[in-house]
Amino acid sequence: MDKKSYKQIKGIFPIAPATFTDPGEYDYESYKHALRTFFKAGCAGVTLFGIAGEYYKLTYEEEVKLIGVTIDECKAHGAICVISNTRHSTEVAVKWAKLIEDNGADCMMVLPPFFLKPGEQNLYEHLKQVSSSVKIPVIIQYAPDQTGVAIDPMILKKLSEDVKNIKFYKIECKPPGNYISTLLKLTENKIKIFIGNAGFQMIEGFDRGGVGVMPGPSMFDLYVQIYNNYVNGDRPKAIEIHNSLVYMLNHIRQNVEMIITFEKKILCQRGIIASDYCRKPSYEIDKISLKIFDELYEKICQYFI
Repeated sequence: MDKKSYKQIKGIFPIAPATFTDPGEYDYESYKHALRTFFKAGCAGVTLFGIAGEYYKLTYEEEVKLIGVTIDECKAHGAICVISNTRHSTEVAVKWAKLIEDNGADCMMVLPPFFLKPGEQNLYEHLKQVSSSVKIPVIIQYAPDQTGVAIDPMILKKLSEDVKNIKFYKIECKPPGNYISTLLKLTENKIKIFIGNAGFQMIEGFDRGGVGVMPGPSMFDLYVQIYNNYVNGDRPKAIEIHNSLVYMLNHIRQNVEMIITFEKKILCQRGIIASDYCRKPSYEIDKISLKIFDELYEKICQYFI
């Protein structure tokens, strides 16, 4: 695939699932099948090593192999490959950024370090150094609920001014609406916004100027339909499908491990991956939660393609 202009990076980018066999070994064939299914359904690309992709349960060797596999699949199908850089050390994250770029990724997302809750100046310096170490477009992920690290929008404004290849921000604070509008105003609409939080607020996010969504992988076709209906002017249909999606998300997305478990269950139930195994520790589904899920699944599967 030829290198894409950052202006072409928009639409639906599912977080790539971590696909395992029942004993917990990585299943690369299931992974490839999942990516091909996403692209066939109209997803513009895929995002590797997102929070919902269990990046924190992978070995270094698996991560390196996945980078190559993901880039190859994206190139083969004309899709855009976004790879997230989740390293907490600035020095290591810079090396990882160069590996991501050298392997041929179209775009790099950067998750701010959060383990030791660094202050704003340290966060700024980390994001600046990592982002400026590559030439490909960069997305900064802002996920304070998951990381516990809050960032003032003025910091992100300064970053986009100081590092020219920072072209996007993935916003998933709660609520995200005012933050999105504030950031777009501060940057004079020169940056683009991706919507996170599993697309809970994707209609509002689009209303405020968002260009895409990075959701979990299992209901990718619903997100594609919502996006296509919205951009083609059929807002009522977009809202109808989104409402059905929200019913399911409201049940399965009560914490990160819970949604990962259910996302894999849906992928497996749809025949897209071979196993719904999650490496331990993981969320255990009880009978009541499963009963509610089954009821919601019966309603939402009408929108599957």
